[in-house]
Amino acid sequence: MIEATRILISQIINAHPWCVTFFSFALGFSLMPIVMKVSIKKQLVVKPNKRSSHIGRIPNVGGMNIFSTFFITFLIFAIPPVVFSTFTTTDTNPNSQIALAGFFSIFAVGFIDDMIDISPKSKFMGEFISAFIIVVMANIRLTHFHGLFGISEIDPSHIWLSYLASAFLFVLLTNSINLIDGVDGLATGMGILISLFFGIYFQCAGEYELTQSHMMTASSLTNLSIMAYTLIGALAIFFIYNVFGGSSKNRKRKMFRRKIFMGDSGSLLLGAIIYVFVISFCQYNVSNINVRDTNTFFINASPAVALCALAVPLFDTLRVMITRIKKGNSPFKADKNHAHHLLLSLGMKHWQVTLTLISVDATFILLGVLGKDLHNWELGGLAILLGIAYTFTLWRILDYKKKKKGDC
Repeated sequence: MIEATRILISQIINAHPWCVTFFSFALGFSLMPIVMKVSIKKQLVVKPNKRSSHIGRIPNVGGMNIFSTFFITFLIFAIPPVVFSTFTTTDTNPNSQIALAGFFSIFAVGFIDDMIDISPKSKFMGEFISAFIIVVMANIRLTHFHGLFGISEIDPSHIWLSYLASAFLFVLLTNSINLIDGVDGLATGMGILISLFFGIYFQCAGEYELTQSHMMTASSLTNLSIMAYTLIGALAIFFIYNVFGGSSKNRKRKMFRRKIFMGDSGSLLLGAIIYVFVISFCQYNVSNINVRDTNTFFINASPAVALCALAVPLFDTLRVMITRIKKGNSPFKADKNHAHHLLLSLGMKHWQVTLTLISVDATFILLGVLGKDLHNWELGGLAILLGIAYTFTLWRILDYKKKKKGDC
């Protein structure tokens, strides 16, 4: 009876990977009160400062709940010896196990930063150690530049170029997600949207590969879709607490007694997992370039489509850093020039800022889906033009508000 139940659940999960979202959400829901209790007891909280807009001391280690939920769920459903899987150890990509070690490493870097506020130099060192584990040891890296800088497939004799570019991308993505974590629900909501996009793609591509009897590829893609759906469930429960939890001085909301922030432990972890999605997405399409006419899920402009999925965090990070350099400041010096800060200055509430920026990212994803058969430079150029248009519109609105306030 027990074995029959296990097999049935295995078949359901492998046929419908999105089902793990419910397990992940339920697990996160059960763990969150424990995380809240520990964080308050150990004073793992953040106080209001000149760059924050919250009231009272708020626990800032929500990444503990996200990591625990993600790790346990993925361990149960996707890592051999698994509890619920029809795939064997030889079917499943062993790099997933090493990737989990990398995720733990980046989580630890963020958690230490949340507790003692380490220097940017130490933080970057920790990020590069995590990058080494995921890029080099787990071998999750770029092997093809898709014609960028005139480079297509990277020659094995220049493997250092693959490692260097992949490590740079890892650090860029983790910090981009970290930097947009400035208003309630933004980084979490963005993570849910991005994970949903990649989760659906990996699931559909895995089902296609399975019909073609490519078991190894199908199992790897199913693992990736399970990873994405697991992350959605872990993020969803945090989103509820973060957005609807109120604060320590605001108990009017009865559903949840306290607010919690994900902290660097959560945002850096989220960026690292998204890095794996991006690399796997690009690498899958590279491996299918010779059968592009027969593979329904082949995407010609896969790097540009990935850029579209991450347009808001990437574009905002690059824009802010360029602005800081132009002003003669360090690109890593914190300020209030991010898109969410500018929208807040317009009088928007946190939920309005979050909804606005998630909607903007959704339009980029739509652009990517519609332009998937274009060349990378064509789709990438359209994405950049759209980003400039959004930025120009925001600046015009800000200028109009300043003039209106001056007239008053």
